[in-house]
Amino acid sequence: MSTNTNLIYHRVLLKISGEILQGVNKFGIDIKIITRIAKEIKCLVEMGLQIGLVIGSGNLFRGVELSQLGINRIISDHIGILSTTINSLAMQDVLHSISLKSCIMSSIPIHGICKIYHWKEAIDLLSKKTIVIFSGGTGNPLFTTDSAACLRSIEIQSDVLLKGTKVDGVYSKDPKKNIDAVFYKNLKYKDVLKKELKVMDLTAFTLARDHNLPIRVFNINKSDSLYRMVTGYDEGTLITA
Repeated sequence: MSTNTNLIYHRVLLKISGEILQGVNKFGIDIKIITRIAKEIKCLVEMGLQIGLVIGSGNLFRGVELSQLGINRIISDHIGILSTTINSLAMQDVLHSISLKSCIMSSIPIHGICKIYHWKEAIDLLSKKTIVIFSGGTGNPLFTTDSAACLRSIEIQSDVLLKGTKVDGVYSKDPKKNIDAVFYKNLKYKDVLKKELKVMDLTAFTLARDHNLPIRVFNINKSDSLYRMVTGYDEGTLITA
């Protein structure tokens, strides 16, 4: 990984799904996965990139799935919201272990563990080379962490939302189940809606579209993929107006 390549972004919001953190496990956190991602982040911070993070909770508890088991949907989502904080704490600890400054800002008050989120303070921290981890989703039930990622990305004025997934980008259908799935290198917002592509939930995607927020979907499980995303390599799927 060369550090002489120019960055194409100044500030990014990286959304990592919870499933990424569980690695090959069925539940929980694979520390090797977090450490690998943290080391890639460190290289980019040292190059001057400002990074905000939103981490999902699918490796622990997902509100929708809990509600299907019979738990009240609002309570289920509250459990999911708290799970994002657990993942954020794990990520912060690994970042600290490799000498990176970070701050967890939560949309819900958890005194002694997280700062309360404020967009101006977040921007100030980012400008000081501190990685800001946004936990707690939007702070409200019925909204996904994709919605939180789009909202925070807009609020901190990031150049792009990077959505790290298990697949190489956006396909016409699930490539793991359909060998004839078509891969899209570039898409317009209207194409995503017309083709009903599952990039993220409609609320989140509409928010990104209305605020002209570029989205790049890529496979974060590929070594150095994050580096390639921010240095101009033609990888993943780019969604723009």
